[in-house]
Amino acid sequence: MEQLKGKHALVTGGGRGIGLAIARELLRHGASVTLAGRSEAALDAAVAELSPLGAVRSQRMDVAESASVQHGIAAAAAAAGRIDILVNNAGQAESAAIGKTDDALWARMLAVNLSGVFYCSRAVLPGMLEAGWGRIVNVASTAGLIGYAYTAAYCASKHGVVGLTRAMALEVAAKGVTVNAVCPGFTETDLSREAIANISARTGRSEAEAKAALAAFNPQKRLVQPEEVAHAAVWLCLPASAAMNGQAVAVAGGEVT
Repeated sequence: MEQLKGKHALVTGGGRGIGLAIARELLRHGASVTLAGRSEAALDAAVAELSPLGAVRSQRMDVAESASVQHGIAAAAAAAGRIDILVNNAGQAESAAIGKTDDALWARMLAVNLSGVFYCSRAVLPGMLEAGWGRIVNVASTAGLIGYAYTAAYCASKHGVVGLTRAMALEVAAKGVTVNAVCPGFTETDLSREAIANISARTGRSEAEAKAALAAFNPQKRLVQPEEVAHAAVWLCLPASAAMNGQAVAVAGGEVT
């Protein structure tokens, strides 16, 4: 079971939701884990929850700021060793019609969802290449594979993540490092709960009706669970998954992508 014993994984946005679920699964496979994020309270709570499973620590870091990433990655490596596995999970989701998508919203989506993936990946790659082994898993979205109305900035950022994944994968293909993405459909997290509340407020539908509207995108007629995304993400980190490279794996119940 401990196929990742001796490996150090860093998970951005690791204090809650999909990131927390991925961190839990990495620990179960024997990795030591650094949870990175902006909220010290969320990170502290996550560390307390996960500590019984293995070696876990936190690192405050804002993925949208290049200097913060450089400092955070260096501090994490100094504290727990070279980063062998990077899970780029931190992200934000906001919706607006294209005509109401202002410059600030556009910049926020690209800064966190896309630039953050680039900054973190660029920071860990030298160590992975020197070691001749590494795994980068980017948490994208089905919005990185298809379009959704009223989420132009979010879709653009997640399409960018998929493209960046494929480009990086080709650069490192012969060097022992793989780069892949998982693309969840609507998943039961704080982000989806916020989306449900917004739909309910804007349309007058009940929260149950708004949740059903999101679940309808999934042919299984349900929201994906964070643990389901975590299983897919960690599978891509295993030594036996070395042939998986440059892939964008949909975790979406069969939603056409």
